[in-house]
Amino acid sequence: MRKVLLATGLGAMAAVAAGSAGANDGLNRMSQNPAGWVMPTGDYANTRYSKLKQINASNVGKLQVAWTFSTGVLRGHEGGPLIVDNMMYVHTPFPNKVYALDLSNENKIVWSYEPKQDPNVIPVMCCDTVNRGVAYGDGKIFLHQADDKLVALNAKNGNVEWSIANGDPTKGQTGTSAPMVVKDKVLVGTSGGEFGVQCSMTAYNIKDGKQVWKAYSEGPDDQILFDDKTTALGKPVGKDSSLKTWEGDQWKIGGGCTWGWLAYDPTLDLVYYGSGNPSTWNPKQRPGDNKWSMTIFARNPDNGAAKWVYQMTPHDEWDYDGVNEMILTDQSIDGKARKLLTHFDRNGLGYTLDRANGELLVAQKYDPKVNWTSGVDMNKSSPTYGRPKVLDEYSTDKQGEDHNNKGICPAALGSKDEQPAAYSPDTQLFYVPTNHVCMDYEPFKVSYTAGQPYVGATLSMYPPPGETHMGNFIAWDGRTGKIVWSNKEQFSVWSGALATAGGVVFYGTLEGYLKAVDAKSGKELYKFKTPSGIIGNVTTYEHNGRQYVAVLSGVGGWAGIGLAAGLTDPTAGLGAVGGYAALSNYTALGGTLTVFTLPQQ
Repeated sequence: MRKVLLATGLGAMAAVAAGSAGANDGLNRMSQNPAGWVMPTGDYANTRYSKLKQINASNVGKLQVAWTFSTGVLRGHEGGPLIVDNMMYVHTPFPNKVYALDLSNENKIVWSYEPKQDPNVIPVMCCDTVNRGVAYGDGKIFLHQADDKLVALNAKNGNVEWSIANGDPTKGQTGTSAPMVVKDKVLVGTSGGEFGVQCSMTAYNIKDGKQVWKAYSEGPDDQILFDDKTTALGKPVGKDSSLKTWEGDQWKIGGGCTWGWLAYDPTLDLVYYGSGNPSTWNPKQRPGDNKWSMTIFARNPDNGAAKWVYQMTPHDEWDYDGVNEMILTDQSIDGKARKLLTHFDRNGLGYTLDRANGELLVAQKYDPKVNWTSGVDMNKSSPTYGRPKVLDEYSTDKQGEDHNNKGICPAALGSKDEQPAAYSPDTQLFYVPTNHVCMDYEPFKVSYTAGQPYVGATLSMYPPPGETHMGNFIAWDGRTGKIVWSNKEQFSVWSGALATAGGVVFYGTLEGYLKAVDAKSGKELYKFKTPSGIIGNVTTYEHNGRQYVAVLSGVGGWAGIGLAAGLTDPTAGLGAVGGYAALSNYTALGGTLTVFTLPQQ
């Protein structure tokens, strides 16, 4: 690795690192201070909401660029910076550089870290060389590298405190996700569903990196950490609930990867996350429900034991990964106070569940063009309760191998991918960046070889019939499952949203615009064209009494893979290259952090 040390001076940060349990308590307190942004999604509940309101609906139109920072790296810049005390931590896609910038000293580079990684990991990464951000805790910065190593860096000077191999990239296991610090542990998932990996979530000791537990998405109970108390929709899942849904030993190459966001409820002491697609993309080759791919997990962070699970898309036929964020809110439904979990799945359905017991409360389409299902069976006495009803016309399994299934909505990248939504307690609405895209999907037989692609489908993507736009930014009522307002965007909205107490919601576009809209009406209040397309997540913080808004631009990700990797075959990039070919008319590669503020009075 290469590390450059230029200066020090983290001030009060040292007080936070006074022991692992104390560090976590401190982290939780720090996340309540809107001046900083100490977790990848802002807080444990994944709300991406800030109490800052210096920038508000009446003055956001006056925003101007305060400063910029070039990351020196191309490809897709997902995630966003952390702000801890007076320090900002900025990350990049492969080679996964990390910069520590001193906000009190002209944003000077205090230290930088660049790991040495085998470039052969690049072709093993499914959908661009992205990284979704670093985490902070116990005086350390945690980086999940592309080669699936989890590295703990000293937050003061960038020195490597410990490093652990979370998986083997030669077998298709890679790292793109942001870790999460919970109590005395750091949790991290893995990518590799397109390579037949048996995926997992793993907890490591925050002090020394020793593995505490590992929970696989599919397999025998002792590997998935299920017991006789684990429930699904209120009923015990029973023994070998996963094994019974796979043919033979297919679960060993079953996918179900865990590269999305994590949430944590300190009161219930439960961690929540989702699993991805089963391997292969050809459903004919893996009969059964393929549990527990496409599933929401609620686990005990101390030992990984699963309290409850809910599988959203049994026997997935379209690559509708379930890894998108779980947003935790306390709201009333039908006059009853509930601890809720809201999830916008790739399959186009917005789910609201009781996060204490996994009861399904709402399941509705958040894009009106979703057509593969007529809806979810909400009758609790029905044998198919909680399952979506699949329409034969769009069933890639029913139509069989080597049949091109046309007009399926949404496309494989879903009505929303990993780009996280935001929630405002002021409006009690969710603000959701979406994809408005359909596809043709042709499955074919594929054989498994370790470390080689295990996809088995050819795709093409395009806007819904009769329409030209490929994205919407929507406000959603999770209690009723209804769209409150919707703004059209030419391309998918692949940026994470930010809601603020100022009544403003921010997001970025693939062309490169940072946009601010009114939280109640959706009216556009401001936009600014950044140097490259935005697939990063908008962040806000306060420094020296002024509120700032920050976003990484750098086009790429699945939607921008054609630009990022120089691909031209329309079916390349798992079908995205053709669908987003026009993007090159509006933006180009780059990696820049742009920071905005209001003019000084």
